[in-house]
Amino acid sequence: MRSRRNLYASLIAIFVIAAVWIGLGLVVNNSYYQLMFTLVPIWAVLGLSWNLLSGYTGLVSFGHAAFFGLGAYTVTIALVQYDITPWLGIPLGMIVGTLAGVVIGYPTFRLRGHYFALSMLAYPMALLYVFVWLGYQEVSLPMKREAPAYFMQFADYRVYIALAVGLLVVSLLISLAIERSRFGLSLVAIKQNEPAAEAAGIDTLAWKMRAIMLSGALAAAAGGLYAVVQLLVTPDSVFGMLTSAQALIVALFGGVGTLWGPLIGSAILIPLSETLQANLGDKIPGIQGVVYGIAIILVVVLAPEGIFWRVRDWVRRPRAVGLGQVDPIAPPLAAAAPEPVPPQRQPILIVANLSKSFGGLRAVADASFAVGDGEILGIIGPNGAGKTTLFNLLNGFLPPNSGSVTFAGRELIGLKPNRICRLGIGRTFQVVRAFARLSVLDNVVIGAYGKTVSEAEAVAAATAALAQVGLTGRAGALAGSLTNKELRLMELARALAGEPRLLLMDEPLAGLASHEIEDMLEVIRALAARGTTVVIIEHTMRAMVRLAERFIVLDHGAILATGHPGEIVKDESVIEAYLGKKWAAIRARG
Repeated sequence: MRSRRNLYASLIAIFVIAAVWIGLGLVVNNSYYQLMFTLVPIWAVLGLSWNLLSGYTGLVSFGHAAFFGLGAYTVTIALVQYDITPWLGIPLGMIVGTLAGVVIGYPTFRLRGHYFALSMLAYPMALLYVFVWLGYQEVSLPMKREAPAYFMQFADYRVYIALAVGLLVVSLLISLAIERSRFGLSLVAIKQNEPAAEAAGIDTLAWKMRAIMLSGALAAAAGGLYAVVQLLVTPDSVFGMLTSAQALIVALFGGVGTLWGPLIGSAILIPLSETLQANLGDKIPGIQGVVYGIAIILVVVLAPEGIFWRVRDWVRRPRAVGLGQVDPIAPPLAAAAPEPVPPQRQPILIVANLSKSFGGLRAVADASFAVGDGEILGIIGPNGAGKTTLFNLLNGFLPPNSGSVTFAGRELIGLKPNRICRLGIGRTFQVVRAFARLSVLDNVVIGAYGKTVSEAEAVAAATAALAQVGLTGRAGALAGSLTNKELRLMELARALAGEPRLLLMDEPLAGLASHEIEDMLEVIRALAARGTTVVIIEHTMRAMVRLAERFIVLDHGAILATGHPGEIVKDESVIEAYLGKKWAAIRARG
């Protein structure tokens, strides 16, 4: 989590930038440059609104002009037709932008990747034609001779600069608060690995809906102030492709997913493009588009995530390693060993006739079994046997074709992964799903969100989970700098931070050296000794025989055998499934 010192530094920087910008605006007398000094903060706000959705979640929006335009037309129509002051029109536009976020977000978040981006592009295009059809091709804001200040009309243009900077400061403070909160950390987790965020208990749809609603409100505020400043609104100027492109490009150029990126991009690109347009627009039509096109090319080639991240990574590179050592396993863990298996365990998980098919391939076929409370159950089988598919069915990533899954008396079928996590089922993955740009502590804090209310509680739970796996000394390291063993321990800690009663572990020993396997086995045994039920998929049979109390063998999606490890490794059907009929026949003759 970011320090209080960083918070104060960011706050000071925001107010210093605001004071400097207003100060420069006071000494500028040229009306064109006064307009530019006003537009830069407005476009920065639009960039911040885009960044709040796309920068933090990774879902690229080509349609933020929809919110911007709705804000502009709300202020304009409210003033022209109902004589409502922009002081009220802009907040009203923010409400419209928020509602538009709900209407746009709910259906569109069902899409992924370029499908999401293209669908977002459709909204401002549709609104453009709607407003043309309604007869709002060109709407001028009327001049109010009486009480002009009430209608946000000022003879001194520097007042508009101050208003734009004020809106920028508010937007920056909102973004800073989000960046440092559960809200922002959840969005970053969604961006870096949405399935891992879901498995950690984050309701990804709910957080994305909050993001697009707030993003829509900020974009609408920028659009409303833009209408007041320009005094003329047309569908092309507020819903056009260039408006959406500017929101995206200033954030991409400056740095996505960070407070300062949109401000950096706006401060560089808007003055450059406006100056070139004023001086060369008659000679090179569309020079603004050329500037933005070159900016995109430079970002893609030299700094794919923007100037901010390129500079930050360069500054931090020498300190990216050596941030601490993996702690030795604490004495309670080292001494832990599986307790003797009781004659009967109360079932905590009951799976009945679970099946899943992909076209003609039956990945899981009528699987039925129970897992005892506190048991370490091993699920083994050859590659392609359906083991990971079974896990995905158990924690909600895949819907089954038939069957039921009951956990602690609660039916899980139909629940999303985040709900299943919050009910008490943790998950690690075959390929570690880390949030690479976050620290180890922040990675684990995300796992604690499902069980905690306050940030302090989440940090305390994450710190305790790191201690359980021996990673306290690496809490401040970036996840992207960890070794394979450290990554697997970190992912385990993230699952433990949610205080699961049942832990699903998918090949946690993959890629580990023999001494690292021993360390991991001790951690897992300690978890079971403390009452956590563990269901583990693993191919390292020597380790599994020593760890698991019972085996379930899968072959072609069906349960082939169930029993004690000592019995399973001698089962002829299991040997045949793993090594083939020919080897099994040779073994039988020998």
